[in-house]
Amino acid sequence: MDVIGSNELDVVQAGAQRSGRFFPFYTIGRIANVPCTSPSGLSGTCLIAGECKDNGGLASGSCSSRTNQAVCYTKSCGGSTNLNSTYFTNSGFPGPYNGGGTCTFTVNPSSGICQLRIDFRSLTLSQPTGDGSCTTDRLTIVGGSPAIVPICGENTGQHLYLNFAGSSPISLRIATNGDESFNRLWNIELSQIACASAERAPVGCLQYYTDETGEISSLNYGLGENPALNTIGARGSRQLANTNYGICIRPAAAKCSVSYSLPPNDRYAFTLSDNAIVIDPTLLGSAMLSVTGAACTTDFIIIPNPTGLTADRFCGLGFPGVTCKYGSGRRVGTIEAEMLTISVPSTSTASARPFVVYTVTNGNETPDVANRGFRLLYTQNACSAASTPVKPKPSGMDRSIRTSPKFGDVLGESVGDRAMELSFGKMLDIHGSMYVQCSSCRGEPPVVTVEIIHQR
Repeated sequence: MDVIGSNELDVVQAGAQRSGRFFPFYTIGRIANVPCTSPSGLSGTCLIAGECKDNGGLASGSCSSRTNQAVCYTKSCGGSTNLNSTYFTNSGFPGPYNGGGTCTFTVNPSSGICQLRIDFRSLTLSQPTGDGSCTTDRLTIVGGSPAIVPICGENTGQHLYLNFAGSSPISLRIATNGDESFNRLWNIELSQIACASAERAPVGCLQYYTDETGEISSLNYGLGENPALNTIGARGSRQLANTNYGICIRPAAAKCSVSYSLPPNDRYAFTLSDNAIVIDPTLLGSAMLSVTGAACTTDFIIIPNPTGLTADRFCGLGFPGVTCKYGSGRRVGTIEAEMLTISVPSTSTASARPFVVYTVTNGNETPDVANRGFRLLYTQNACSAASTPVKPKPSGMDRSIRTSPKFGDVLGESVGDRAMELSFGKMLDIHGSMYVQCSSCRGEPPVVTVEIIHQR
């Protein structure tokens, strides 16, 4: 039976772990404890009904006609799990939560697991301050990489990929301020990804999209303005402060470029920096308000290798529309040294490096009045005969790691998970089979312009 009273969506807290427990008869005639989906559409882990109960779970539907196995879920505050797929929900879900306190859930990786995918089926918390800080409500994620700032606001539909540090857990902690009346809601799906899985995201990708067409957006992007005011009394920004991460798109077969454009009928779809209130609303989003290159120093995105453009940084209150190519000799452009280089794990079955959009915000959102971040549509484009990727290997390059890079230096080649430390003490992670050439090492903080030539 697929219906569990009136609480089919209200998955239960895990009060115990499968590890360290012994169930002498559960293994008789059972099938693997694999992720599965109930007829109601919710994902979970296939377990013997009794084992599900012992793990603090609630069974729904059936995943085996041969045994008494059902789809098992977990939920809510103080719980932990090592199951393949679980849900972490607010107290009273699917109803909202209007109280204060902290709610923590911990995911322990099973054997052979390398990543955790976090899907915000619902995540509605209070908006950040007008200066971009999550002080009233916040979701903090610890124990995984890459690091992510506290998250707040409206993030329903967003997702994250985090790498486990060996067998160490990843914990999600939601803190809410009961002094502010607000209907919070969260239903967070947690899926463990095997090290050898084709669904494993490349290292450095906090978000990873696999469709040929789709939509990407900054965290807390929304159609409404932030009701909070900033420190100077102006309308606040929806952008979260101090973000620095990569949004990746997996190249589809026979696709060699990707085009980014603004969605129709959303004037605020690219409002990253400057004052959006003083601009004629009919002009917002237009290419004439786009700012590029060295003028983008606070909040911006980086789109590597843009076709027909000399700059790869984009900010301001408009977007010109950009197409970037994929292939050997791909230019990554001007990036902060502390930003991760995107790479495909050596154990992954994926073979192609992704298209990447880097997003950066600084710690001062006060000048960015009424900004909402960015929302871009993307479409992958078919390869032409002239643009079909080739596999050249540069010759005569010095493959040693230089500790004092200067103009024209080849910084090195790295394979696997080695990292290269530059002379100014920042770490630039270099993975896979690639070469990195330093064409400019300058600035304070140091900025490195790199060109990556890799083999596919």
